[in-house]
This record gives sequence, structure tokens and C-alpha cells, in this order.
Amino acid sequence: MPYFTYDEPLFRPPAEANSAIIQATLGCSWNRCAFCEMYTSKKFKVRKLEDLKPEIETLSKIYLGAKKVFLADGNAFVLSASNLIPILEEINKHFGRIQRVSSYALPKDILSKSDDELKNIRDLGLKILYIGIETGDDELLRLINKGETSQSTVDGILKAHNAGIETSIMIINGLGGKGYSDQHAVNSAKIINRINPKFLSTLTLSMPFGEKHFIDRFQGKYIPLSVIELFEELKTFIGLTDLNNVIYRSNHVSNNLNLQGTLSKDKVNLIEQLARAIIETPKGLYPSSPLML
Repeated sequence: MPYFTYDEPLFRPPAEANSAIIQATLGCSWNRCAFCEMYTSKKFKVRKLEDLKPEIETLSKIYLGAKKVFLADGNAFVLSASNLIPILEEINKHFGRIQRVSSYALPKDILSKSDDELKNIRDLGLKILYIGIETGDDELLRLINKGETSQSTVDGILKAHNAGIETSIMIINGLGGKGYSDQHAVNSAKIINRINPKFLSTLTLSMPFGEKHFIDRFQGKYIPLSVIELFEELKTFIGLTDLNNVIYRSNHVSNNLNLQGTLSKDKVNLIEQLARAIIETPKGLYPSSPLML
């Protein structure tokens, strides 16, 4: 069996658990979001095709018969079409008939490519992008230093959809704390309604380096939400969605309540689960000591 190692830390979406992972880039090209610590130990780097070729060949032997390939690290889709297309061609050469290639992306990564480039990329097998939009609220996007606006987010995602590339979208429950909770829920529902992604997931704000570290980076006044308040924010968000056949998951390790369904078919059921959780959860409970329901 060929020997292979990754440049750690390495992250991938839960849905890519069985995928072959190719580190086309290292780190994240933006790497300034107040809430994110995933790639703070890395300096962003675009890897050379000549270095990737032997790795792709080796991984095709390790993952013999693999149906999916995930391009890492933080937003490999930042690569220009002229850099990305040869990588996809090399993947197709060695992996054969794979079902799909995927990657993390920022909306700006999509907007930097032409419609024809996106369609070419889609034809070469890159069929889904994972995009953490975090919120649909422009004030909160600024406070977390996301580097995007609600309009740039919509423009980028719809441009991907028009090229036949599906998206899996992530929203962070509790992102703005108590002071921004209502506008976060309302405007996040609005933006999701506009883009109607294939997949939608909600994660809960986590602070691996502690609350003070996050507050120092957050450009507003942050007051944490209790578990009940997190459920209420999520209930408002889901209640305001008007979607067509969107697969929804809230089963990340950060979440206090596991939810899954299809929106809008299961919307009433999801709201009922949240309403029940709000009643059953002890008051004064905070995510630092989560109660899984």
C-alpha cells in the first residue's frame, strides 16, 4: 500500500467522510473570520500541479474505487480556473468514473470565475460547493469580518447554481449573541429563501480558545445565548424559511439538539421539536455544558 501523509490540521465536511481528500491548497485564503480557528496555524499556500500529480496518483490507489473526491483546504475553490481545471483533469485521469468532486468555497471565489469557466469546472466533475455563509445579516457579516455581504453571497451562490453546481450552505446559530439574535434569524432566513440551496445545515457557535478570545475579535457587543435562546433563534429562522426540497441537517457536534428533515415538507415537525426542547430544557443552561436532547 502506498504511503501518504497530509499537512495537518485537515478538515472536511461530514458528508465527505468516505471521500479521497486532495490538498490543492493549504490553509484559507481569507482566514480572518472572528469565529473561526480552523486554519490559524497555517499560512495560505497554493500548491503546484507537479506536486499534486504524484499525490493524486497515490491517493487513487489508496482509495481504490472511490466515488467522491474532496479538494482541501479551507477554500480550494479560490484557485483560478486555469489552475483548477488541470487538477480536475488529473483526478479524472486516475480516479476514473467518480460521482463528484467537491470543495469549500467563498462566494467571492465563485464570482471571480466566468460562467463558461464554471460550466467547464462542472463538466469535469466538481458538482458541489460547501459554503459557510454564517448569516444573511449585513451588520453581523461586518462584525465577524466575513469579507462578504448578503448581496455578494447571493450573487455568488446563484452564479454557481446557474452553472449546474449545487451548494451546501452553513448558518451559525448564536453567531451574534443576544443583541443580534433577531436580525440574524430573520435575515438568514431571507437569504436562504433567495438561494434555495440543495443542502442546508446549522451549526452552533463554538469558541475553542474561549469566550474572551472570540469577544476580542468580534467587532460588536457579544452577550452569549443560553441553550433555550439558541433554540428560540433557530425556531424563528426555520419558521421564516420558504423553501423547496432543501435537505436540512442540524446534527453537528456543536449542536444541542439533533434535527433533520426536508424543508419545507418537514418544517412544522422541526418547529414542534424545537418548541418541545424549549419547554424541556432547564433555564440557565449554556452551551459550555451542553444537554443533548
